[in-house]
Amino acid sequence: MSTRLNPLLESRAVRIGLTLVAAIILLLFLFAPLVVVFGEALSKGLGAYLDALTEPDTLSSIWLTLVVAAICVPVNLVFGICAAWCVAKFDFRGKSLLTTIIDLPFSVSPVIAGLIYVLVFGLQGWLGPWLRDHGIHIIFALPGIVLATLFITFPFVARELIPLMEEQGTEAEEAAVSLGANGWQVFRRVTLPNVKWGLLYGVLLCNARAMGEFGAVSVVSGHIRGRTTTMPLQVEILYNEYNMVAAFAVASLLAMLALVTLAVKTFFEWRYAKELAA
Repeated sequence: MSTRLNPLLESRAVRIGLTLVAAIILLLFLFAPLVVVFGEALSKGLGAYLDALTEPDTLSSIWLTLVVAAICVPVNLVFGICAAWCVAKFDFRGKSLLTTIIDLPFSVSPVIAGLIYVLVFGLQGWLGPWLRDHGIHIIFALPGIVLATLFITFPFVARELIPLMEEQGTEAEEAAVSLGANGWQVFRRVTLPNVKWGLLYGVLLCNARAMGEFGAVSVVSGHIRGRTTTMPLQVEILYNEYNMVAAFAVASLLAMLALVTLAVKTFFEWRYAKELAA
């Protein structure tokens, strides 16, 4: 008769060893790079750091990054809720295909995604001549950057919500409908309270990825300084010009945005710990 070991009964030496291994990995692959980024950014003083962040092209890249995130996150929020509701609450032909399509950006390289948009909307692409004749600019412009970022980020909200909605089932919604509630009331009073934390995590992850996306945006942006360079692209441009202080300054700002996202997530987990446990 086989027995299973209880991890709580492991020896003190094993627990300490595993903790040290985890701490060393975190130190080498998380904290050390952050220290290097901020150290290089501030290597010539706070004045040089602030000058690098207030340079016009850098300010333009910051603004463009925030605009793209402000567009993509709400769109993905609506799509994620609708897709998750459809997959979790209904049975229909093609359901597995829809789930596969939702997961597609996880398996397709961002560079390939960008090239697909160039093939479709570029001057030599399928719709390029028609767009050019009508004065519509998608590639090497804001619409192309938004489309590429949307493709990369749209699974995050849906993938957070689908397991939660499937676990929730449909009994509560059916009971609410039988009592006379309409669709909006069912969603707001029954479904949303049970999935709001997954929704929050999905939005935070989507926002972080939208601000940090490089591959797909690099292909469709054209790297036009002051116009189509987001913060990750601005870091690449500055680094290739050997402007290390400015490159690491922008990189540190990206890192701070990621840390703020993590801090928001941690705050909500702490603030509503009892509700999350329930």
